[in-house]
Amino acid sequence: MSDTMFRMFELSQQGFSCSQILLQLGLEAQGKSNADLLRAMAGLAGGMGFSGETCGALTGGACLLGLYAAEHEKFQVMVAELVDWFKARGSSEYGGFTCGDILGDELQYQAVSVKCGQIVMDTYDKVREILLHHGIDPTEGSR
Repeated sequence: MSDTMFRMFELSQQGFSCSQILLQLGLEAQGKSNADLLRAMAGLAGGMGFSGETCGALTGGACLLGLYAAEHEKFQVMVAELVDWFKARGSSEYGGFTCGDILGDELQYQAVSVKCGQIVMDTYDKVREILLHHGIDPTEGSR
């Protein structure tokens, strides 16, 4: 198990949701903390307030891109790359990209599923790939 995956597991055990985990990892990579931001990210859990809508891994990934690159001239392109990748992946593996599509009946338990762990890890890796492709070092502060 990678250090990142282990850290995700720790955060999940502490009750953090997918979107919160992604932002916490980004903040930690920058040597920062922001409890208010993490608390606000809870609104994205379970597809926005456990409504089953857009997966928190996708919305959290878009927020993670914003943490690093909101002022970057290619920010919208980066988010579009993430969305396109996530939709293709979700559609091929789960028949859709909403939290409801991915978790189905598991959504009612309002807990991070085993499915979530892999999606969050893959989303984190994809965000880092997108950032690096656009010349942004994920260990540096936001620009």
